[in-house]
Amino acid sequence: MNKADLAEAVMNKLGSTKKAAEDAVDTVFDTITSSMAKGQEVSVAGFGVFAVKHRAAREARNPRTGEKVKVPAAKVPKFRAGKGLKDAVK
Repeated sequence: MNKADLAEAVMNKLGSTKKAAEDAVDTVFDTITSSMAKGQEVSVAGFGVFAVKHRAAREARNPRTGEKVKVPAAKVPKFRAGKGLKDAVK
């Protein structure tokens, strides 16, 4: 399933137009993205938690040359599945 399929499912469920369903899906994703960009967690009960994880700077090794490379600190998105999602997938 991709974003277009998700919008179509919303359209069918709500009985709305395709444009309204696409706007709804875009709004959800944009809200999650902007909240995470501010460093906030987004928790959806029964589904999961979207969070920002801080990854420390480290030293890695290039597997091809064996040369040491410095990897800078970074913020990365993280998702923890909730109980409802875990149970649905089982």
